[in-house]
Amino acid sequence: MSPHVSGLRLAGSGAMPRTPVARTRMHMGRRRFGSPGHDFCINRVCRKGTVSVVNGASKRRLRILELLIGSSSADLETGHLCAVSSQVAGMTGAGITLMSDGAARGSICTTDKVSALMEELEFTLGEGPCVDAYRYQRPVMEPNLANPVSNRWQAFSGPVVEAGAQAVFGFPIQIGAIKLGALNLYRDRPGPMADEQHADAMVMSDIAAHAILEQQSNAPPGILAAELASGFGIQYVIHQATGMVAAQLECDVGEALVRLRAYAYSVDRPLVEVARDVVSRRLQFRPEGDVDS
Repeated sequence: MSPHVSGLRLAGSGAMPRTPVARTRMHMGRRRFGSPGHDFCINRVCRKGTVSVVNGASKRRLRILELLIGSSSADLETGHLCAVSSQVAGMTGAGITLMSDGAARGSICTTDKVSALMEELEFTLGEGPCVDAYRYQRPVMEPNLANPVSNRWQAFSGPVVEAGAQAVFGFPIQIGAIKLGALNLYRDRPGPMADEQHADAMVMSDIAAHAILEQQSNAPPGILAAELASGFGIQYVIHQATGMVAAQLECDVGEALVRLRAYAYSVDRPLVEVARDVVSRRLQFRPEGDVDS
């Protein structure tokens, strides 16, 4: 059963829309794009056997979709979105995080330990390129994280640079007013993105948005689709703890997550450790501001 994710909803949306992708039976993880002997499509790119039919798709989009679909298989794992994102943009690594109400709710995939750390820090601290890309609905670039012009992510930057990321880039994942999250990209050397890299990353984030919508379209309201939830890992316990703190403080989950983060930062402990203490009832938050342990 897919987990219930506290506070996860599609910003700017009501009911889940049925996009062109949704109507083509695109599936990831253990599902398939269509079935043997039938067409399968992504964003109006369809395949019959070894023949591709392209209706209005750009060469750039087609090139990326070919990498995602593969030349001989209709299978596509959710994690492949991150691997292809890194590949097409010429980056060292990539991650995709789901967001709601301006806060990271969990990562659905990462390519390596550095990208996983970036996603975890953004989730824990509430700052970083993905957070800003989602918030401002535009790409966010930091070509020299070790020596930035403006130190906008004071808690995020140090650990990420130490881990090996020298340049970081965030791209919003959204379709119109429907805000879903952001694509994280990093490189192990400083320097700006080339124009072609930027264009590829923009197309990749759009493809990711349609893929995420399709996965979520078949899940019950308030429940994260199994294909997406499989990448959440340890972050699920943070969602559980957030819901418990919200009940203890009689507040919404957004405020509860802020309180969790603030407490973890004040005692210099990882957010996931504090969350586990809350879930195991070793830690309890009080409305008057105290924390019992």
